[in-house]
Amino acid sequence: MKFNFKKIALVMLIVTVLACMMSVSAFAAGTGDVAGAVEDTWVEARGQIKDVVNNVIFPVIDLILAVLFFVKVATAYLDYRKHGQFEWTAPAILLGTLIFALTCPLYIWNILGI
Repeated sequence: MKFNFKKIALVMLIVTVLACMMSVSAFAAGTGDVAGAVEDTWVEARGQIKDVVNNVIFPVIDLILAVLFFVKVATAYLDYRKHGQFEWTAPAILLGTLIFALTCPLYIWNILGI
């Protein structure tokens, strides 16, 4: 398979030019304090991050864990009916992680200091 060098070079040039055009330079205040600029940005953004995590991320994790828990309980019950022994380990682990994920927003922000 023969590659055309001119086409590859042209694509690479276009990608480089687009990356340069779409990048935004971040400058610190007149003092050149980069750490202060980063800290100020974090202070302004942490409320939004906390809201997104509380209202989107944790509910998605809770939903996934709840579905996995009920599916695992159902399969464990089917195995119990087939073999006569109920396997508690996987449903117990999923229940523990579900409880942890449900209660996590109550204390995780205090641990992280936000």
